[in-house]
Amino acid sequence: MNWRSKDILKRPEWSMNRALYKAMGYSDYDLERPLVGIANSWNRVVPGHENLRRVAAFVRQGIVQGGGTPVEFGVMAACDGIAQGHDGMHFILPTRDLIANDIEMMVQAHRLDAVVLLGSCDKIVPAMLMAAARLDIPAILVVGGPMEGGCRFDNRAADTTSLTEGLGMLTAGRIDAATYRRLEDCAAPTCGSCSFYGTANTMCCVAEAMGMCLPHSATIPATWADRLRAAQASGRQVMALLEQGVTARRIIREGMHNAIRVSTATGGSTNVALHLPAIGYEADMAVDMALFERLCSETPTIARINPAAAPNVPDFHRAGGVPAVMKELLPLLDAGAMTVSGRTLSENLVDVAPPDRSIIRSIDDPWGRGGGLAVLRGNLAPRTAVTKPAAIAPEMQVFTGTARCFDSEEAANRAILADEVRAGEVVVIRYEGPKGGPGMREMYIAMKYLYGKGLALKTALVTDGRFSGTNNGCFVGHVSPEAAEGGPLAAVRDGDRITIDIPDRRLHLDVPDGEIQKRLAAWRRPAPKFRRGYLALYARLAESADKGAIIRHKFEDDDPRAPGEAC
Repeated sequence: MNWRSKDILKRPEWSMNRALYKAMGYSDYDLERPLVGIANSWNRVVPGHENLRRVAAFVRQGIVQGGGTPVEFGVMAACDGIAQGHDGMHFILPTRDLIANDIEMMVQAHRLDAVVLLGSCDKIVPAMLMAAARLDIPAILVVGGPMEGGCRFDNRAADTTSLTEGLGMLTAGRIDAATYRRLEDCAAPTCGSCSFYGTANTMCCVAEAMGMCLPHSATIPATWADRLRAAQASGRQVMALLEQGVTARRIIREGMHNAIRVSTATGGSTNVALHLPAIGYEADMAVDMALFERLCSETPTIARINPAAAPNVPDFHRAGGVPAVMKELLPLLDAGAMTVSGRTLSENLVDVAPPDRSIIRSIDDPWGRGGGLAVLRGNLAPRTAVTKPAAIAPEMQVFTGTARCFDSEEAANRAILADEVRAGEVVVIRYEGPKGGPGMREMYIAMKYLYGKGLALKTALVTDGRFSGTNNGCFVGHVSPEAAEGGPLAAVRDGDRITIDIPDRRLHLDVPDGEIQKRLAAWRRPAPKFRRGYLALYARLAESADKGAIIRHKFEDDDPRAPGEAC
């Protein structure tokens, strides 16, 4: 077997490289084996990553068992939860590209032969898959696993979002301060990605559905011994992929449609509509909103997980997890897609047991005939918007109300807490897209405040920002083009009527087209919120939400600039 690192470790011309490795304790024995990177996003800031130091130890064991030499390096990771509701959230989505770039640079600079990717949370998992697709070397993803559910609250196991809902209840007088303090201590009882089916766990499940995680591994709770055994097995398996010459881009390309179908069949986070196009871009395949629209409309919703129902992700794991969902969906999937197990999808599913039908149903008896995600269009979203029918009550799937406009998340949150938002209104939060935010913040807190105030079934929210996967109520995000680009959202005024019609996939502003154009002609782009640093650069470079908020870095065939020419 030939591998990349061998080329820079030959004697005598590369003896300096060998000496640098030996300075860290590596031996001649180690340097005669393939060098396998472990991109570890462990830190003590993100609870979903707190266990990754121990997980990495078992990955190292597996790599050694498989005949490789593990070389571990650190990767940044930020916590969506801690960043919620303040300027910190501007920085979360932009970390996706930084993480992908970081992994690419480390692997390429040191000519590593394969890589095991360790992450769990919202932007880290998609960033790692982007890096794997870009590098196109043998790669496997190992996630840290979800945390267990907390104490009982509001008729379900509590989680971190219960605190935000609880704050609305506290200010509305529905619970007392002592109850709220107890909730703080018991809502998140273990490390791990948050126990609900938000973006973090959605992307972990999507990665398994895509074939980039070992079967059954995406949903193993963070504190279980199975999590460590899966990590060790992944270390061994990446060596098998290297031996067989199976690289990440093949797996991602073959598994992308399966990933979209599983995400919508399980009512996954709307953020997949940002991340899968970005991963597709790195894999040199087209993943656009038209593809999402088609696959989501053709795929029934067969699993219900918090926030669509009370069961959380550990419950979903006990019910059968991703393999059980895929076995039910198999007639709709690409059964021959290759996976990191070294087997095809259909081969992986042969021995999968029947699921717990209280959580995972069959395609003949689904929770919903349409998918859990939906793409909307209309004069308010000419280039599409995204919503999540799986988390929206049937009676709220058609909603008409009067607009209440806010030009920032903070302004909307203040108004909701101050009881200034009324039943029958559509809360419009704009200038929060990839460019306008910048960074496309989540409108999670606004939705939770509406829930806590008892307005979840009486109001709606429309934004060019995005949502956490745990949101419910009536909401539409990713409105494209965004307000900062002069999209129609910038023309909405207080009192305008807006209709959200999810069955008809329509988002409509009840204002004549001529009046909309007149308003937009008078519109002026707002001043940048960040004039220096990475966010100033990101605001200039990021594409719109319907294109995955990507930063283009490839020369296209029709690009007039040849490589090496000045921009």
